[in-house]
Amino acid sequence: MNTKTSTAKAPTARKAPRKSQSAPSQEAADQMAAPELEHATIPSNPATELLAYQTDLWRRGVRYLDTLRERADNMLEHERMGKPPLLDFDYEIILDGRRLERPANYALLRITRVGEDCLEDCLDETKPPVMVVDPRAGHGPGIGGFKQDSEVGMALHEGHPVYFVIFFPEPMPGQTLEDVQHVLRRFVETLAERHPGQPPVLYGNCQAGWAIALLSADCEGLVGPAVLNGSPLSYWSGESGVNPMRLAGGLLGGAWLTHLMADLGDGRFDGANLATNFEALKPANTLWQKDYQLFADIDGQRERFLEFERWWTGFYSLSKEEIVAIVENFFVGNKLERGELEVCPGCSVDLKRIRNPLVIFASGGDNITPPHQALNWIPAVYPDTAALKAADQRIVYLLNPHVGHLGIFVSSKVARLEHRAILESVGDLNDLAPGLYEMKIDNPTGDPDCHKPQFQVRFEERRVEDLDYPSQAPAFEQVRALSEHNVALYETFVGPWVRLYTTPWTAEMLRQLHPARTSRLMFSERFAPWMNGVKWLAEMAETMPTPVDSSSPYRQWETLMSDSIASTLELAGTTRDSVFEMAFGTLYAGPWAGMAWVKTSND
Repeated sequence: MNTKTSTAKAPTARKAPRKSQSAPSQEAADQMAAPELEHATIPSNPATELLAYQTDLWRRGVRYLDTLRERADNMLEHERMGKPPLLDFDYEIILDGRRLERPANYALLRITRVGEDCLEDCLDETKPPVMVVDPRAGHGPGIGGFKQDSEVGMALHEGHPVYFVIFFPEPMPGQTLEDVQHVLRRFVETLAERHPGQPPVLYGNCQAGWAIALLSADCEGLVGPAVLNGSPLSYWSGESGVNPMRLAGGLLGGAWLTHLMADLGDGRFDGANLATNFEALKPANTLWQKDYQLFADIDGQRERFLEFERWWTGFYSLSKEEIVAIVENFFVGNKLERGELEVCPGCSVDLKRIRNPLVIFASGGDNITPPHQALNWIPAVYPDTAALKAADQRIVYLLNPHVGHLGIFVSSKVARLEHRAILESVGDLNDLAPGLYEMKIDNPTGDPDCHKPQFQVRFEERRVEDLDYPSQAPAFEQVRALSEHNVALYETFVGPWVRLYTTPWTAEMLRQLHPARTSRLMFSERFAPWMNGVKWLAEMAETMPTPVDSSSPYRQWETLMSDSIASTLELAGTTRDSVFEMAFGTLYAGPWAGMAWVKTSND
């Protein structure tokens, strides 16, 4: 079965000509009296330039609305097609996890073709296969192979046979994390049969990282190096005032709200809720910058915007069993790094059982999975460097100073340099002596498309003791205890009534009326017939020449206004996060910390 889915810098301000050494002219005095416009020029013919700017404003506005219309239509079309994975490569299904004896909504794909090029002639049989796993964090699969310059594309470029793990929009009834791990293990066993003697390289993006960690602890000898990209394994870690998401469980009273949302969804948790949480992290970007960047450069940003939104607006569901286990065990309980996670009764996961080399890719610009959450599990599992070496384990970490969360596995520049360097260094990982290393890429050319020996990869030995991130474990222990208390109350007194009165109709109504959907679908022609007129106007505006460019004083004033709005929203977001941080500290680390529910829970 073959399937295929298919800024300009503002110029410096013009200064009034210097007429004499006497007192400044009235024009110069007016400029000095308005410092906020110091980067804006004074139009030579204000009436003409104003008319041109208004024309351009109308043109951009019409095309902006038409882009929102097309996004909504793409969203509807994607749903009508069954939400297939948005891979930019041809593929065939090797194994469908829904048909196994313990089914889960996952499938294993093999990449078969890139454009017009067949892969059979360019693959290197001596290189191990690469299996890429995308996160189930509200959106659909495909982000790891979203474009040619991606993790999938770089692995193919390096000659590796590439497999991709997808998941379907709806979970199997009652699907659990144990079911998912069982299916993923079957995928690894299948690759072992297809490529004997070549354990696959596992790529885990974001939340798929902990799934790969569980798989590595359970499949000793079957898997090769594991690459964890922006993957949280230490959920209680983070920097105060910078990573507020880790506080959400405590501020919301624990996991009871997850139970409620899943019950209202008739046993399914809508991924749109997770997407909304991510968007809330950066109100300036969500409420203004994202749309203004599109509006300001509608000709250059339109296609990029539509391409990304096809993935971002494809919301997938999780079963109640899955999402409850994820929230209670990871986000609230932080049980993975503590060795307390039970995938099945009596089956606990111990990260010390991982023997395949690990490569951890994190970024200082990632506010969803900061380096604290990607790395702080190491000193929790291995008290010192000697313990890590005694376990005969090799852990390599790679830090990017500024790229955002999605950029770790979406950015084409990152894929063309960091991921290429990782893949080219896979064979060197097993040759390293046991220990902790930082991977350094020396690229004096600055070109992400360069190849060895133009760039060099070094593994610098580090000490586990140097991973000294601040700990707030006592406060989060109280969050865990409060969560267990509230979940017990909910399941005893509220949950049965919610499940009694929830029907498939009410669950579907709540899904369709979710703001993440309605805010986008309201621009579709199916829901707003007058958008047909916008489409007609956009077709007419598309042929119009661009009347002004960024050197126009009115465009510069527009940019100043946009920057002012963005700064205000950023300040609001920072203030909100500071308030959350203070509230969390007061509730769980201040004088009110010793609360009765802790003793009750422990008893």
